[in-house]
Amino acid sequence: MTTITKAACVGGGVIGGAWAARFALAGIDVNIFDRHPEAERIIGEVMANAERAYGMLTMAPLPPRGKLTFCKSIEEAVHDVDWIQESVPERLPLKRGVITEIDAAARPDALIGSSTSGLLPSDLQAEMKHPERMFVAHPYNPVYLLPLVELVGGRKTSPETIRRAEEAVAEIGMKGVIIAKEIEAFVGDRLLEALWREALWLIQDDICDTETLDDVMRYSFGMRWAQMGLFETYRIAGGEAGMRHFLAQFGPCLKWPWTKFTDVVDLDDALVEKIGAQSDAQAAGRSIRELERIRDENLVGIMQALKAGNGGEGWGAGKLLADFEKRLWANGGNQSKTYDASTPLRLVETKVNAAWVDYNGHMTEHRYLQLFGDTSDALLRLIGVDFAYVEAGHSYYTVETHIRHLGEAKLGQALYTTLQILASDEKRIHFFTRIHDSASGDVIATAEQMMLHVDAKAGRSVPAPEEVLAKLKPIAEEHARLEVPGGAGRHVGQKR
Repeated sequence: MTTITKAACVGGGVIGGAWAARFALAGIDVNIFDRHPEAERIIGEVMANAERAYGMLTMAPLPPRGKLTFCKSIEEAVHDVDWIQESVPERLPLKRGVITEIDAAARPDALIGSSTSGLLPSDLQAEMKHPERMFVAHPYNPVYLLPLVELVGGRKTSPETIRRAEEAVAEIGMKGVIIAKEIEAFVGDRLLEALWREALWLIQDDICDTETLDDVMRYSFGMRWAQMGLFETYRIAGGEAGMRHFLAQFGPCLKWPWTKFTDVVDLDDALVEKIGAQSDAQAAGRSIRELERIRDENLVGIMQALKAGNGGEGWGAGKLLADFEKRLWANGGNQSKTYDASTPLRLVETKVNAAWVDYNGHMTEHRYLQLFGDTSDALLRLIGVDFAYVEAGHSYYTVETHIRHLGEAKLGQALYTTLQILASDEKRIHFFTRIHDSASGDVIATAEQMMLHVDAKAGRSVPAPEEVLAKLKPIAEEHARLEVPGGAGRHVGQKR
């Protein structure tokens, strides 16, 4: 695998700043060069939104955040880094000049990607001394959440460069899609431009306003596209006969004069003001940063739902998230940690995010169970029952749970969990978990649970191996000296 240990972002606007956040949250130090006088403030705000989004997106252990260093020159920024991402304004002479300057100062083996939305990589690499390592790496906003990056090589780009780029982006949770031939605007922006062109005509001709048009998309085909794309969606629309039937049935419609794809709307002052006024009304006073946070919350919810799809194996961006989390757990979740077993183990730290709350602003019931499950997973990793162990065919299954709700967890509240082992043997672990308010330490909820060690393939309980029991035993012995929690052994309805 091609591993990025240090990156550089040349240009720190909407895209460049989000690239910096994606790298930093993957534990990669990032050098940044941007001439904007408020670059540090802008990128700092993007970074804050990205960290907020990742707090909602995953419970997997992120690596220590990479360091952001603001440099005074391109030469300083690109010195001795593995990946340079250029994200300056979309003007060919400017981009070509910046990329040529990067090429002269960067290590010969450093990868150079451009965030261009449509310029040809062959044009961008025309004046480089080492054009074989330059390519287009076109992402989608917000780069720190949306995982797609189009990888497009120019005439002088080596196949090895594209292979290395595809491997590298996978390590930071992205899907590198290789575009076979360079073409203006690549694939994604060509599709978007076609839709955007028709949308402008619908507004110009007063067929609808901007909010109505957005509603048509987000309440219908937008959701279909989010999880299955275009062609697989239409395959289903063809019924049992599939895509061929769909094309035979709806293909003739393409000759009907429904759209204005060959006509270009005149974006004169009147139309610009019309669209601007409708967009202002649609935003209802929300700032750009507020809209970004709402967007991030919605994207997190969609990806979390997709992660649970396909029978729990994940689907689309959700499958990519699940695979990325496995990598995070493998890299950080199984590292040796020291716990004080003379007290209940403090295993999980989290914060109640917007995707976890109900209409009252309180954490929903199933999120308590999720947090208890995250805590028991942390215990299992501590005793060596990790992803590799489970994939080998054995695990602990929860067979009984009793939850008590003693308080309310609210939006934004910081929480931590503690776990106390009550009893254990070669097959069972009986334990008591508490959810605490981080500020006061007050107990908000408790769960008493029993887990049973099983052979997943055989479908029956079996003794855990000695190496697991050897890690479990000293914790259980220490916890046997602790006072039994007051809520342990209770039944539903029993008075306190």
